[in-house]
Amino acid sequence: MTRPKAVLIGPPGSGKTTVGTALAERLGVALRDTDADAEAAAGKPIGEIFIDDGEDRFRELERAAVAAALAEHEGVIALGGGAVLAAETQELLAGHTVVYLRVGLSEAIKRVGLASARPLLVLNPRSQMRKLLEERLPIYERLGSLHVDTDGREPADIVEEILKALEAES
Repeated sequence: MTRPKAVLIGPPGSGKTTVGTALAERLGVALRDTDADAEAAAGKPIGEIFIDDGEDRFRELERAAVAAALAEHEGVIALGGGAVLAAETQELLAGHTVVYLRVGLSEAIKRVGLASARPLLVLNPRSQMRKLLEERLPIYERLGSLHVDTDGREPADIVEEILKALEAES
């Protein structure tokens, strides 16, 4: 059975892509980013999917991308921040090594930037990010089999912590 080595979840700015890239490199496997998969399926960037087709269409593409990645990919998978909102995605994650990358509000905003091209943060980025974190935090906490703090830490240190935990699991 094909199983990813690790599935990274967390809010925007938690470092899923950065840490995922470094982790995949250290493990000698590929990183699969489900946001990139959704963009490829639609043939346009996420921002344009939201504008042209709406959030519901994006979430549909996202659910399909996550299901395919979990079924096919043996490396590291980085999920989009909101992917965990779908009940079917939550069910699919059961039994996988899910790494929740924790990030505080001010650190996330610093990393994402307030002039971000992220569709859910367009109007009032700070307020939207706070709302997003409040809504998703309990889901991230519940789904993560490994919780890793990222505030004020270098990606290499975060990767080391994950690698040690993966070794302990096997």
